[in-house]
Amino acid sequence: MTGPARGFALLFTVMLTIAAANTALQSVLPALGRELGVADNAVAGAFSASALLWVVAAPFWANRSERYGRRAMILLGLGGLTVSLGLCGLFLLAGINRWIGGVTAFALFVGGRMIYGGLGAAAPPAVQAIVAGETRPEERTRALTLLASAFGLGTILGPAIAPYLIGGRVGGVEVGLAGPAFAFSLFGLTMLLIVRATLPADGAIHAGGAASAYPSIGGEPTGASVRAATESHAETVGYLDRRVRAWLAAGLVSGHAQTMTSQAIGFLVIDRLHLAPAAALEPTAIILMIGAGASLLAQWGVIPLLDLSPRALVLWGLVLAAAGCAATGLGTSLYALATANALASLGWGFTRPGYTAGASLGVGPDAQGSVAGKVTSVNGASFVLGPSIGVGLYQLSHALPYLVAAGACLGLLGYCWRALK
Repeated sequence: MTGPARGFALLFTVMLTIAAANTALQSVLPALGRELGVADNAVAGAFSASALLWVVAAPFWANRSERYGRRAMILLGLGGLTVSLGLCGLFLLAGINRWIGGVTAFALFVGGRMIYGGLGAAAPPAVQAIVAGETRPEERTRALTLLASAFGLGTILGPAIAPYLIGGRVGGVEVGLAGPAFAFSLFGLTMLLIVRATLPADGAIHAGGAASAYPSIGGEPTGASVRAATESHAETVGYLDRRVRAWLAAGLVSGHAQTMTSQAIGFLVIDRLHLAPAAALEPTAIILMIGAGASLLAQWGVIPLLDLSPRALVLWGLVLAAAGCAATGLGTSLYALATANALASLGWGFTRPGYTAGASLGVGPDAQGSVAGKVTSVNGASFVLGPSIGVGLYQLSHALPYLVAAGACLGLLGYCWRALK
């Protein structure tokens, strides 16, 4: 294998580790909250706080990667991931073993999560910049698209690995659901040491990286961050520009519907299947993996085969998502929940590239970078309020977030039928 190929494999693994670590922890959050006796909406708040900090920090680090060096930014991101997960594991360990109160342990856990949200965002733009600077223009988009797929792969691997990392008793101490945090902290430390030892210091790299959306379950890449890193920013386009506002509205509403439902699924598994928190982790992971796989299948297989227009992708995606959300809200078995969530995820897999491509086609070459940045920010914004809204509705009625999301999709369908060109 050539040196550049080895270098790309290393950077791909960095992105994969960051995404998998976050989604693994996200998949166990509902069970952790129930075990510690923390209110469900506090669990959603922990996720939202980390996502908000990522959304704010990602553009900050993207703008500073050239000043401080890409290698330094990657090490900073991996260091933030390692420290964050290590502290989260320690705080959860203290709560699980009742050394401190459950609410106190979870409050400290939220503080640990904020380190990830603030510093973890430094790595993806720097990784993008290195790949962009070391590839020829005709190869750049393909290389960056492959790199971005690491986030999508991480959304599958994180929940898949998490159930195997639940610890038993070690020296009289119950590790339990804190195991995934400790394990991924070790993975992050390993990657940090490998990057430090093998990635050379920055050369004359003038290509830039773009802020990436928060790595989350259901947050598969749309290609927006790739376009933002490679296309012109000569023309600045606003969110309300008539050429793109309907596409961005479609992304914002459908993104919130998706995050509302995905964050509540762990609680739904516990309550609908009448499982103890620890016993619910494996069926939750199965549902999330199947859903992520369905979304990636849509983007990597079905969409290229059907060759639908962006408008058709959004419209059909909303129909599928509405049906899947409604069926998830009414499901009472593991099979019903898994197939319904897969149907909804298939719909999201249509809508995300649909509104991304539609916004891009609505403007000229000089505005591509600006529009792609807007799409990335819309994708990230969905993970700030969506989880808290979804779990808040869930506390009123277990089916409510799914039925509200289905209604929102149908309402958006009517709007998009008229507004999308």
